[in-house]
Amino acid sequence: MALDSKIPEGPIKDKWTTYKDKIDLVNPANKRNIDIIVVGTGLAGGSAAATLAELGYNVKAFAYQDSPRRAHSIAAQGGINAAKNYMGDGDSNYRLFYDTVKGGDYRSREANVHRLAEVSGNIIDQCVAQGVPFARDYGGLLDNRSFGGVLVSRTFYAKGQTGQQLLLGCYSAMNRQIARGKIEMFNRHEMLDVVKVGGKARGIIARDLITGEIERHSAHAVVIATGGYGNVYFLSTNAMGSNATAAWKIHKKGAYFANPCYTQIHPTCIPRSGDYQSKLTLMSESLRNDGRIWVPARIEDAKLIQQGKLKPTEIAEENRDYYLERRYPAFGNLVPRDVASRAAKERCDAGYGVNATGEAVYLDFASAFQRYGKEQAKIHGIKNASNEKIIELGQAIIEEKYGNLFQMYEKIIAENPYETPMMIYPATHYTMGGVWVDYNLMTTVEGLYCIGEANFSDHGANRLGASALMQGLADGYFVLPYTIGDYLSDDIRTGAIATDTKEFDEAEKEVTDRIDFFLNNKGTKSVDHFHKRLGKVMWDKVGMSRNEKDLKAAMAEIKAIREEFWKDVMVPGTANEMNVELEKAGRVADFLELGELFAKDALVRNESCGGHFREESVELDGEQKGEAKRNDKDFAFVSAWEYKGEPADAVLHKEELEFKDIELKQRSYK
Repeated sequence: MALDSKIPEGPIKDKWTTYKDKIDLVNPANKRNIDIIVVGTGLAGGSAAATLAELGYNVKAFAYQDSPRRAHSIAAQGGINAAKNYMGDGDSNYRLFYDTVKGGDYRSREANVHRLAEVSGNIIDQCVAQGVPFARDYGGLLDNRSFGGVLVSRTFYAKGQTGQQLLLGCYSAMNRQIARGKIEMFNRHEMLDVVKVGGKARGIIARDLITGEIERHSAHAVVIATGGYGNVYFLSTNAMGSNATAAWKIHKKGAYFANPCYTQIHPTCIPRSGDYQSKLTLMSESLRNDGRIWVPARIEDAKLIQQGKLKPTEIAEENRDYYLERRYPAFGNLVPRDVASRAAKERCDAGYGVNATGEAVYLDFASAFQRYGKEQAKIHGIKNASNEKIIELGQAIIEEKYGNLFQMYEKIIAENPYETPMMIYPATHYTMGGVWVDYNLMTTVEGLYCIGEANFSDHGANRLGASALMQGLADGYFVLPYTIGDYLSDDIRTGAIATDTKEFDEAEKEVTDRIDFFLNNKGTKSVDHFHKRLGKVMWDKVGMSRNEKDLKAAMAEIKAIREEFWKDVMVPGTANEMNVELEKAGRVADFLELGELFAKDALVRNESCGGHFREESVELDGEQKGEAKRNDKDFAFVSAWEYKGEPADAVLHKEELEFKDIELKQRSYK
């Protein structure tokens, strides 16, 4: 099947407007007869459910948490991008479009990214109208800060808890529709399969996680908004429940899975403390506005720090290596995430890491305390302020901006980041890959849509900071509600979809057979045992830097772990009760397949681009020496994989990427 991305004709700046002018619509009376299922109620799913219900459709929304408020979108810290140009620093829709395509290392679909930039401003207006408490400047206007990979300030934020505030806005919009009866909310329900009737997605099989009951739900269209697959690494900044099951199930039913190897390793996370850990914690990228990243310049100092015999505050300024400022003078500490992560790994691998494991670098705010302190002293008319007073005033400003992040750090590490630099290290954070969708956000299965982080999205091979919230809300509030109507206009006379059909019978039997298998398998090892082993292979061989030998080994090892899992996994308890181990077993079984496809995709893509770094593809000389080397002649395409049983047998379909509005060139942040 040829991939048809359904990109509209015409100049890029007019595509979305012209498209909306010409699509088929469903009139209000007919919307009342159409049902839509939305799986996942984070920012993408929640905004889509609320908007579709507001338009008049009947929505069934599913969340595996006890409330949509607990979706992992809540953990987003730093902010949300929009091209409002409130700072008057030269921002525009085009510049946001350009930065996103360049940041993604020229591996995204131009038309989708331009649309994202166009609707970004509407998102801010929508959220302000909902009462989201964005930060404001002295005059009461919305404030912006800068994020990695851009030269303007376009990030709107609510302290270090932007995701939470946006989610509460979206949740309030959902609640209005729940109260009106337009959204039927199914909390504590997990989707375990999609049901196709006549080639179209017409419903799902879900499990009530409290009673264990298997339920059938039908609709005229199904929307998947279940987030990314970062937990394939076991340790990630994702919530422990975050999983890829819904996305993987639709992949097995015919939805192509695109670019699984594009994963974002976030440069500023709290370092790992030991093997007993179950997840990692993010420190917002916004901290790189004011924090400077460094390691000791002398290897002997690094060794003393690792042994606990030297404090970072005792190292003189000239003996510190601010390596991002040294290597990338134009962008400094605000280079994109993939660049910052690899640079940290390079220093730590060379022996300059700073905690006991040697896997950490410093994020230091001392100079920001001075800078803000001196400014505040002037504002308050304090002449000849002492150094102590300057630091005190500067720390007050930093606390106002990032207080909750500093508090979180101190609780986890038991060190006060106002007195000693933070320690950070890269960790798996976001997945740019995901289910392939066309311009309408429809997968390769008719009537089956995928939005937010779950789709292969607009970020190419690397997402810029503060763009995940932008994409999730753009999809849910401003894109899907238009595009899905065009498809549903053919369904106004279909009537309710019955669930007592052979298609539903077969899908339900598949689900119950699998549950029965897990509970009756007399294995000896826990689900976590296998998940940790998978995570270790992924991090060691398919992590920040990859090569052919390791990727081939990873594929073989993951396959072996998967085979052992099916023979030896032990799941206690029963099916008709709350059974967390049973939930995990299903999710890890899917990760064990996805992980192998991930490694296969990384093996096939023999170039370095964005978050995918192949050691065989590096600039060997010149100004860019040591940087990633793209291969546009052979790899300017989206890899969309078709399921054929074993992950190793997946079939590759290529969506060739065309660049008509942006010149393809080497990404430089020097």
